[in-house]
Amino acid sequence: MHRITLGDFELSSFSDGTYPLDGGAYFGVIPKIMWSRRVAADERNYVMTGLNSLLIRTGKQTVLVETGMGNKLSERMVKFYGQPAKLLDNLAAGGVAPEDIDIVINTHLHFDHCGWNTVRKNEKIVPTFPRAKYYAPEGEWQYARKPSERDLISYIPDNYDPLVASGQMTLLKGGEEIVSGISVETFRGHTASMQGVIIRGGGSSHFVAQDATRVGQPRDSSSSHAPTSHAPTACYIGDLIPTTAHIDISWGMGFDLYPLDTIESKKRYYARSMAEKWLTVFTHDPKMPWAYVEKDETGKMVASAT
Repeated sequence: MHRITLGDFELSSFSDGTYPLDGGAYFGVIPKIMWSRRVAADERNYVMTGLNSLLIRTGKQTVLVETGMGNKLSERMVKFYGQPAKLLDNLAAGGVAPEDIDIVINTHLHFDHCGWNTVRKNEKIVPTFPRAKYYAPEGEWQYARKPSERDLISYIPDNYDPLVASGQMTLLKGGEEIVSGISVETFRGHTASMQGVIIRGGGSSHFVAQDATRVGQPRDSSSSHAPTSHAPTACYIGDLIPTTAHIDISWGMGFDLYPLDTIESKKRYYARSMAEKWLTVFTHDPKMPWAYVEKDETGKMVASAT
């Protein structure tokens, strides 16, 4: 488990496990001779993909961003992706029960981002987090009702339709503040309505060791990440930048419905996140759930964990 304090908030990364994904699809038009320098592929050309959820403790609410793949995949989909289904076990190991979650936020509604929204219980679909208020983009839900043949497999209605029908899920236009310090913003590209979750903690940030057993010291004021006049900020950017291997402006996924918009959204995101030293949270990186994205002395985009 990774943990950080972001001003008054505590952020923890919890994994639903890993799954294999075709490397060509993962990196779209980027040639394998280039992307294979950043990630390793097996003999089938598959790369290991993470399923990272973000837990935010505000002091008043416990917020879960993204719920992984869950445990409701069809037999056919399990043959493609497996079904690790580790999120609830990992949350429990961190002392978090489903009843502890006050708010669940989905950046979009692909099956690997909202799978644990619900579970099957006695042949019925019920909320995994019974007390939680759920939030997702309205445009995403509208599209998911009639997706194209290209991405029909990406949507599993049981992950969200029962929550919308019961009123437990609120559909967002984009730009709303869900609770004080946590808001959403639309970043078109992967889908038309995918939203990033922006967390502004106030105060200053401290790291905690990966095993969450000791609190680290504040950043050295001489470092490139020294506190600025801006409130410490993190952003769960969803599939706009799924891993540290995708940080370059033009490196998108073959799954992106609007690849040119992905580029423009990345430019807009980096214009703020790099200037204000935001911590970027990666949904699919199996090793590095978050990092500071910056340019090195040669102008190359790099991801730094500190």
